[in-house]
Amino acid sequence: MTRDYSAFLPSTAKGEIPKPPVPVLQNLGWQNFFAQQISIDEMTGTPPVRITEVHRSGLRVLGDDIDTMVPPRADATVGDWLLLNHELPSSSRLLERKSLIKRRAAGHDRSIQLIAANIDTAFIVTSCNLDFNVARLERYVALAFDAGVTPVILLTKADLCEDPSTYVTDAEAISDDVAVLTLNAKSDEPKTKLASWCKPGQTIAFLGSSGVGKSTLTNALSVSEVAATQSIREDDAKGRHTTSHRQLHILPNGCAVLDTPGVRELQLTEAEAGVAEVFSDLDALSLECRFNNCTHVSEPGCAVQAALKSGAIDEARLTRWRKLVAEDQHNTASLAQRRSKDKAFGKLIKQAKKHKAR
Repeated sequence: MTRDYSAFLPSTAKGEIPKPPVPVLQNLGWQNFFAQQISIDEMTGTPPVRITEVHRSGLRVLGDDIDTMVPPRADATVGDWLLLNHELPSSSRLLERKSLIKRRAAGHDRSIQLIAANIDTAFIVTSCNLDFNVARLERYVALAFDAGVTPVILLTKADLCEDPSTYVTDAEAISDDVAVLTLNAKSDEPKTKLASWCKPGQTIAFLGSSGVGKSTLTNALSVSEVAATQSIREDDAKGRHTTSHRQLHILPNGCAVLDTPGVRELQLTEAEAGVAEVFSDLDALSLECRFNNCTHVSEPGCAVQAALKSGAIDEARLTRWRKLVAEDQHNTASLAQRRSKDKAFGKLIKQAKKHKAR
C-alpha cells in the first residue's frame, strides 16, 4: 500500500488544502525541520522512523505502522530520525538534527558518547538531599546550552526536606535563564508543573544521577509504570542503576519522554559555548583582561582577579569555571588529536589497499 505523506512535507502551493496529518509521526515528534530535508519520493520509498531505544545489539525504531530493530551504528543515538531502507537498514539515511547532547565517553578512550538527539527540553533532575551538587548542575546546564536545548532544573523529594529553599536559592544562582522547580515526583505535580513543556510534538529528556526520580517522573507523566524504579540507599542517598538503556516513551498526549540511566561521570568536550553561557559574567570579564591567554590566576591586568578582590564575584564559582574551561579545552584537544590520528591511519590503509591492488 502506498502511503500519502504530503501532509508532513512543506507546503509549496498557496491556498493548498492541507491533508489529514499522520498521527503516529506527530506523536513521535516529527516537525517541519525534518520534513524540509526530504522529498515526497524519499518519504514514500524510505519512510521516516525515530530511534526510541538504544541497545548494544541494535536500535529500536518506530514509524507509521513500523516497529522494528535496525543494526547499531556509531553515528546515531536515541531521538534521531532515519529514513528507513527496508532492503539495507544499515544504509538508512540519518536526518540532520535539531540538537545533540553529547559528552566525552567515560574511561581513557578519547571519544564522544552521543546521549540524545532532537531534544527540545532537558529536565536536569536532582534531589533535595546529599545528591544536590551545584558543580554537577552547572555541567548539565552547560551541556544543554551547548546543544541548543532548553534546560530546566527539577528539585525532587522536596516533600521529604524540611526547608528546600536553600536548594532552590543555590540552583537559581546558576543562571538567570534556567527555570528551577521543586516537586514531588510521586504526586500529581509533574503533570501540572511540567505541562507547559510537555506538549504534543515536543521531546523532553530527564537527565541526572541514579535515584533522583527520573524514572518516577517518566511514570508520573505516562500515568502508567513504563519505567522501572528503585529506592535510594538511605546511608548516602545514592541511587541504584534502574534504567539500563536510553529509551523514548510516547505519552498519551503525543509528547516524547526520554528516560536515561544515571550518569556517574560527566566530562564536557566541545562545549565551549555552553560553558561560556553558564558563566556569562565571568566570560565577559575575561575579555577585559590585559592578555588574551590570561589564566585568571596571577597575571597583571586580570579583570577577573580584580573583580574577585573587590568581592564582585564568588571565589568558589570562579574555581568551578576555571576547572570546566580547562577540562573542556583538554578534552576537545584530545579528541581533535584522536581524529587526526584516525584520519592519518585511514589514509595509510587506503594507500596500502591501492598498492596491493597494483
